[in-house]
Amino acid sequence: MQALQVIELFAGLDANGQAVIERMPVKISEEDDSCQLVKSPAFVKGIASGDTIKLRPGSQDFELIKRSGNLCIRVLSRGEIASLAESLAPELEKLGGELDTETERMLVFSIHVSCGFQAIEALLNKHVDGQSSIWLYGNVYDPKDGETPLNWWQSILEEK
Repeated sequence: MQALQVIELFAGLDANGQAVIERMPVKISEEDDSCQLVKSPAFVKGIASGDTIKLRPGSQDFELIKRSGNLCIRVLSRGEIASLAESLAPELEKLGGELDTETERMLVFSIHVSCGFQAIEALLNKHVDGQSSIWLYGNVYDPKDGETPLNWWQSILEEK
């Protein structure tokens, strides 16, 4: 892998039908031009920090090559989110998670699935009230329907 580069990925369509493009820092392999994500995306569904993808030629679409085992967790707030970040980030970091992105109303975390869904969700539910702020996974459910579990973690957890 070489120095960081930025790629653009298609994240979907906005309310006006316009394409949403997310710029993602990656490490590009000199061997096969595959890209390893340096952080979890805020908008692109189905991938997380450490995953390896390959861009489809001539597009902003990609093929997932290898999962890292990280979960992408997004926390959204109707108002300013800094105080939530101050309380939540240190607790997720104790489990090995990382705060990848912080904006005025959104946090994006990466944390390895081996920490356990139950422990991660209990921590999130302790800090996120479900009304002024919500949390959701970015790579646990099928991007097409948002409900069907992808179950990619089964083989990773079996190895542990």
